Amino acid sequence: MQVKKALVTVTGSKVDDDAVELACWIAKRNKAKLFVIYVIEVAREHPVDAALQTEIAKAEEVLDRAERIAEKMDFEAKTELLQAREAGPAVVDLAVQRGVDLILMGMGYKKKFGQFSLGSTTPYVLKNAPCNVMIFREPMEEETSGS
Repeated sequence: MQVKKALVTVTGSKVDDDAVELACWIAKRNKAKLFVIYVIEVAREHPVDAALQTEIAKAEEVLDRAERIAEKMDFEAKTELLQAREAGPAVVDLAVQRGVDLILMGMGYKKKFGQFSLGSTTPYVLKNAPCNVMIFREPMEEETSGS
């Protein structure tokens, strides 16, 4: 797979570091540009461009960490903070605007109602992205029994 532009999403989860490292490795190997994005999902009761200081501060901290990881790998990544109603459409729209060849998404091992769940963002991106999509899922935590 030839990659000229790649996009990796970060959310502040523990899988972010590994996802950014993998994205940097892929981009560096292909001499590609890499965009690291964080999407703040804005509730409908607020304007989409509302100044949500707590969320913005968290996002900037997460993006700064991603930049440090890229620098450690001797790679330059461009970071971007987006605000949208839903993360999935924002990721796909940016991928289209930037003409990326690959979207890499890190995700934790989440359960909903006792079953593994992809959430809503990942299925949206998988269904609608015009490019390759790679999911980097963290390992499943071992369940402990009460005996």
